[in-house]
Amino acid sequence: MTMNLCEIFENEKEKPLDRILENGGYMSIFRTVCCIGDSLSSGEFEALSADGKSSYHDMLEYSWGQFIARMCGSKVYNFSRGGMTAQEYCESFAEEKGFWNPAYASQAYILALGVNDLLCRNQELGKIQDIDFQDWHNNRKSFLGYYGSIIQRMKEIQPRAKFFLVTFAREEENEAIRWKKEEHQKALYALAEKFQNTYVIDLMKYAPVYDKKFHEKFYMGGHLNPMGYYLTAQMISSYIDYIIRHNMEAFRETGFIGTDLHGC
Repeated sequence: MTMNLCEIFENEKEKPLDRILENGGYMSIFRTVCCIGDSLSSGEFEALSADGKSSYHDMLEYSWGQFIARMCGSKVYNFSRGGMTAQEYCESFAEEKGFWNPAYASQAYILALGVNDLLCRNQELGKIQDIDFQDWHNNRKSFLGYYGSIIQRMKEIQPRAKFFLVTFAREEENEAIRWKKEEHQKALYALAEKFQNTYVIDLMKYAPVYDKKFHEKFYMGGHLNPMGYYLTAQMISSYIDYIIRHNMEAFRETGFIGTDLHGC
């Protein structure tokens, strides 16, 4: 019996997380990846002292980005820290850490920001008009303005890179929080329409609900445990594998990203 490539590449009924992969699948075509995010991108663990006080620790080797690095054999940069916001990233953090340095230019960028911005600090989401697509210096100081600036500045460094924007996941939350998550989700799709080579990883639509049973297995306090970060790595890499398999033409020149070469 011959291999049926149609099941892999032309299955129109397939959803992004129908296949959960152990090895990253076609995400492995990216040899350099940059992850920009907050605590959930940093492998942050919450510890509890004897007197009941919590402390928070970024342990990057447990981040989903580094799990992906080990799955795919790729170089993955963690441009993240617990508590990070798009505003802090643009106004101080990236500059202080040297993250605008072209030496870190990557073939793919995964952006997972918004928790601290919108849910913790109630920053204004803004709208797509907050972004000056000709000059990021003119972007309005809203979440979308800062988020757009990150994409724009990374595109200046690596013009042909691929960008993947991560939504929130669904949880058992109140209506106000759910509304904010849905608005964030819509905003990321609007960005993907405006920016070339940009895709949405829609965990809100396709990932499991992070309910009580999910928390019991994959959380430690308010953050993920080691199994939770590994599962996140599986979901993100499998989702990117799906995007690649369903958009093969868009990724055929991935090996030339960072060069002046083009495919024949």
